[in-house]
Amino acid sequence: MRHITLMSDPRVAAVPVRECGEPLVDVRDGGALLVDARKRDPDGAYAHLRRGVLERLLAARERLPDGLRLLFVEGYRPLTLQRRYFEEYGARLRADHPEWSAEQLRAAASRYVSPPEIAPHSAGAAVDLTLADADGRELDLGCRLNADPEESRGACYTDAVDIGDDARRNREILGAALTGVGLVNYPTEWWHWSFGDRYWALAAGAAAAHYGPRHLG
Repeated sequence: MRHITLMSDPRVAAVPVRECGEPLVDVRDGGALLVDARKRDPDGAYAHLRRGVLERLLAARERLPDGLRLLFVEGYRPLTLQRRYFEEYGARLRADHPEWSAEQLRAAASRYVSPPEIAPHSAGAAVDLTLADADGRELDLGCRLNADPEESRGACYTDAVDIGDDARRNREILGAALTGVGLVNYPTEWWHWSFGDRYWALAAGAAAAHYGPRHLG
């Protein structure tokens, strides 16, 4: 498995943000994407992305083999929700590993939930998604989307070896379509892809991020 730069790495937080001011848009408008409702919230925040990210998803859709579709699960995440997720997962890890230092806990938590201050989802720059067939049925990608490292026994890692051939092939198809339009993957979560955020900038060698934290509305 290749070396993984975690969200907690100081180099991620050190990337400057040159906010471009691009709006958040609702990916449900026009029905161009297949949108799952499992992360639905009263404000519909989950269904928003920066316009440039959505445009790239629409381009990625055209790169898929016939009969396959992108299944959008979650995009924008309010900072309050991101903070809650990070603190809750950190508390679970602390209970299971009381011997870990604060630094160890932060790094371990960031495998699954980004530290709120640099979270790509809270910038509208990240999307959690998977593949579906022509009828909208979710395909096998090795473990459920949003399974943490403990539940999945590491199968959530994009390059996990202990998954089936079909799941590996589907991950490769998804990855080829998304990298082909400029998105980058977070290697601890096969479903998490982003563009324009700090993690993307570090991975892509960009001088700065395009998108910083954003409020909906």
